[in-house]
Amino acid sequence: MYNVDISLIKMVTDHYWIKRDRIINKLNHKGKMHFDKYEKIDATLTRSIMNEYADQKIIVAHSLINSRDKVENLVFDYNGRNTEKFWHRAQLMLREEGFLNFTAYETKTPGHLHLYVHKGHTTLQEAYQLSKTLSAKLSTKLPREWKMFPNPDLPREFNILNLPMKVYDKERGASWAKHM
Repeated sequence: MYNVDISLIKMVTDHYWIKRDRIINKLNHKGKMHFDKYEKIDATLTRSIMNEYADQKIIVAHSLINSRDKVENLVFDYNGRNTEKFWHRAQLMLREEGFLNFTAYETKTPGHLHLYVHKGHTTLQEAYQLSKTLSAKLSTKLPREWKMFPNPDLPREFNILNLPMKVYDKERGASWAKHM
């Protein structure tokens, strides 16, 4: 049963992606060849599909960019060795930058986090710029062990993330807003 609190993030649910055992598509983006193993399914991402994912029958991903080129979340895809240190440094930096709502989710890989920064209805170009800026600021404090999404260096079809498995930690701005 998929019981992760995904209401904390606004996911694009009008379509989803399923990972296949073969290459679905080959894309040439900015002179680099990308091999796609995720197949886009033009149907609503339902609870039953999420349950299949939780039972590890299929691997499901969601898009970060909607059909109107808007982004709801900026995401740090952390795959390092010290999740506690990353979470601590990232939340301090995000608060300092004025972001009050963000949630870290564990994935099925131990030590791997997806930190969703809830930005809300942001244009794609602004999201690209914010992603680069936040990543650069955090890299002054930590060794770079993450990728940022959305990422302009990847094709649009690659700006997807697997569904979260479990909430790692969350920050909601009400308690910190009075100190800003």
